[in-house]
Amino acid sequence: MANFQDSFLSGANIDFIEGLYARFLDDPGSVDASWREVFERNNGTGRPIFNAKQLEAPAPAAAEGKGDGKGKGKANGVAVQAPAAAAAPQAPAAPAQDIGLQSKVDQAITAFRLRGHLRAKLDPLDRPRPQLGHVADVALMDENHFAAKELEQAVECNNVFPQQRVRLADLVTRLRRTYSGHIGVEFMQMLDSERRRWLMQRMEHSDNRTPFSVEDQRHILTKLSYAEGFENFLHTKYVGAKRFSLDGGEALIPMLDALLEVGSAMGLKELVIGMAHRGRLNVLTNILGKKPDQIFSEFDGPKDPKAYLGRGDVKYHMGFSSDHTTRSGKNVHLSLAFNPSHLECVGPVVEGRVRAKQDRGGDAERTGVVPLLIHGDAAFIGQGITSETLNFSGLKGYTTGGTVHIVINNQVGFTTDPSDSRSSIYSTAIAQMLDIPVFHVNGDDPEACVHVARLAAEYRQTFKSDVVIDFICYRRYGHNEGDDPSFTQPAMYDLIRKHPPVRALYAKALAEAGRISAEESDGIKQRCFQDFDAALTRARQESQFKEPNALEGLWKPYKGGLLKNAPQVSTAVAKATLRDALQKLATAPAGFNVHRDVERTVLKKRQGMLESEELQWSEGESLAYATLLSEGYTIRLSGQDSERGTFSHRHAVLHDTQTGEEYVPLRQFPTGKATFNVWNSPLSEMGVLGFDYGYSLDVPDGLTLWEAQFGDFANGAQIIIDQFIAAAESKWRRLSGITLLLPHGYEGQGPEHSSARLERFLDLCAEDNLQVCYPTTPAQIFHLLRRQVLRPVRKPLVIMSPKSLLRRPEATSRMDDLATGAFQEVIPDAKADAAKVKRLLLCSGKVYYDLAKARDERKDDSIAIVRVEQLYPFPQDELANLVAKLPALQELYWVQEEPRNAGGWHFMFPRLHDLLSGRSQQQTVKLGYIGRAEAASPATGFTKTHDYEQQLIIEEAILRGPQNGR
Repeated sequence: MANFQDSFLSGANIDFIEGLYARFLDDPGSVDASWREVFERNNGTGRPIFNAKQLEAPAPAAAEGKGDGKGKGKANGVAVQAPAAAAAPQAPAAPAQDIGLQSKVDQAITAFRLRGHLRAKLDPLDRPRPQLGHVADVALMDENHFAAKELEQAVECNNVFPQQRVRLADLVTRLRRTYSGHIGVEFMQMLDSERRRWLMQRMEHSDNRTPFSVEDQRHILTKLSYAEGFENFLHTKYVGAKRFSLDGGEALIPMLDALLEVGSAMGLKELVIGMAHRGRLNVLTNILGKKPDQIFSEFDGPKDPKAYLGRGDVKYHMGFSSDHTTRSGKNVHLSLAFNPSHLECVGPVVEGRVRAKQDRGGDAERTGVVPLLIHGDAAFIGQGITSETLNFSGLKGYTTGGTVHIVINNQVGFTTDPSDSRSSIYSTAIAQMLDIPVFHVNGDDPEACVHVARLAAEYRQTFKSDVVIDFICYRRYGHNEGDDPSFTQPAMYDLIRKHPPVRALYAKALAEAGRISAEESDGIKQRCFQDFDAALTRARQESQFKEPNALEGLWKPYKGGLLKNAPQVSTAVAKATLRDALQKLATAPAGFNVHRDVERTVLKKRQGMLESEELQWSEGESLAYATLLSEGYTIRLSGQDSERGTFSHRHAVLHDTQTGEEYVPLRQFPTGKATFNVWNSPLSEMGVLGFDYGYSLDVPDGLTLWEAQFGDFANGAQIIIDQFIAAAESKWRRLSGITLLLPHGYEGQGPEHSSARLERFLDLCAEDNLQVCYPTTPAQIFHLLRRQVLRPVRKPLVIMSPKSLLRRPEATSRMDDLATGAFQEVIPDAKADAAKVKRLLLCSGKVYYDLAKARDERKDDSIAIVRVEQLYPFPQDELANLVAKLPALQELYWVQEEPRNAGGWHFMFPRLHDLLSGRSQQQTVKLGYIGRAEAASPATGFTKTHDYEQQLIIEEAILRGPQNGR
């Protein structure tokens, strides 16, 4: 006999072998003689051939047990189909007499489980699948793999049937129905054997189908009819209008309905949905219950176009929320997230919102609030943010307990064929980076689609794991309704033109089966049209057009709009409270072994600050967090190195050098329901910032921060910044208090470690949509962070945070500065004599300290240096008042470290020009720029060159003024 490790008794057959061997150990007579021979031969020494820890009893079937007398049982409270009946009684079958046939059977069972999806009939257009002869095991599923005589023999079925032995013909039939019909499943690659066995039993014992009642089928038909009717109605009433229709994929609607039914019976209370354009309007009206009247009004548009100048968004980007009641009477709150055209970027935003809802509601099991992401096939495999989002799905700072993914697979991406858009067989291949199942289902079989949706919902709620449904359908029209797809896919669209809609196919099948008559089906279809026609009449008689709801629920206490109307709040904290907080931040628990450098540079340094009351940046930041937490505000901070801080300044998490145990000093402070969490994120910018932005949408009463490792890396998240953070209030009336910490400063560290691209954020600024600040002292960051929470306005805050200023001796603050005062948008020059100032230097950030040092060394009292700590909203009044107090002023220069085409200059110039234009001709002031010359790269890569450039800036500002047009 072949070596055990090299035989068929290994690899993918291990589940089967384990089950048989467990029975053999319990009762050798319970297994076939051929298997007894194998086990006895390989166990001649009396030792088990498997490690006992590797043996697991098959997971008990939740569907087994007491049924309801109608072929159904209960699984976690959800009605599911009971195991399918055993094979029909046949003439006594001869048992397999040799191990050879059983080996062929076992190999075939494994082939169907592992590769059956390759033989599944998944394409509604019934085009032949590519030949996959190079794939191992495919031939084992062929019709002629077994001889007619063999098919009549009784064989071990490896739990495909509840009983041990069945006729081989029945076994093969069940395997084909389960794995190679209109459903294909990729699950055997999963490492978790418990989940594999759970899926096997759910699928195999039911032939991978649900035995729907007539009432269930009527419900599915009705859902299909409304889905089709909505699209047909729009197609005739709004000819050529873009709507990104669901035509060809109408079965999505009964799928979503089924997911809600099963999920709600297993604890689902709220579903947060993210999806792009395809089918969005259909989902809005037929699942979320948005009135079709309102959707029709959005096609017609507002009566007064001037009321929406520069704001609003297209109808297929809009979000919505509602309360949905299932057929069983359960209530589920549904939220469809607003999203831009940038495909897949809404995914992490949804995940962040779900995590915030779970954290707020104490949903530790993560079954109450669930994310659902609906993707397009080309985008799912093509957009990198998909892998970022999948990657953090299991990380403790980002997990939401599993996402249900539905890929609307149109089998074309705009005009690109799958062969040109991916290197894998399936568009869902990227999901196999996780240990999860992927279901492929033919969109022309609505009952198969609903069955898969039910199974996916049950799997998600049972295992708290992602699950993917590849919903294979087609696009009846082009990418949008004004597009002609026959330009690029003529053969495919010739088939589509001749192909009946899924509703018609299903209605015909039901009539032929004697389940629902053609007359009743036509009646349902007519009722749909009448409902939509009545809605259009209502919409045009009295416009239903309105902006999205905003500032409800958690958001009622907060406001957006112009920041000049924002009320002033006190951000100062009593010195005694600050001292007590600093003492706690300077102390580790007894017996905790602190790293010696952390002990010296953090804890002992803070003990010394209690004496000197001179604080550095880390203490200003940490005291802001500590005092907010003690006042009941939740704080979440995440980034690639946020626990320690990229520059080793924060040390928000201490690690015991002996045990590895963690201690988080800031967790001493929360009161009420407040929490403090700092998370080291995966190496991701777009995905993680999207997640944290989504988190901020459901935590208006807290502080949500995302920190870039270096500020430059924020450009990896530019889509989230542009499409969500900067524009959400204008497009969707959605507010956020997300705070970005972007280390910025020219230290000679090269092009990628210098600039946080301040200019890009300033270019996005309009209508008080952002706050862009560049604080230079610990007191400033303390007051700024507290102001972000304590003011009842919610605007994203972009902070150019420091690197060298973290420890620069001049960049310190007295504790009194935290106990009094507030954030200063402009910091005047306390040393300047206003009557003597002829040259005013305005700047932001680190360059101030270089300028002040040079000016003080020269003892030039004709120069004043003023810090603009908030660049946007632009502090017009503060600067105008300051300039008005300088009667001898002749020159005003904007000084920056960044190149002329970067930094703040292009933003500041027109505003400073306007500021000076009000002075009389006798008080004309020269306005100019001092800084690096224009450059294609943000910074030089050579330290000596950097130092020389920096010296030129200081010399021009303090000694000579601008030279050579710099």
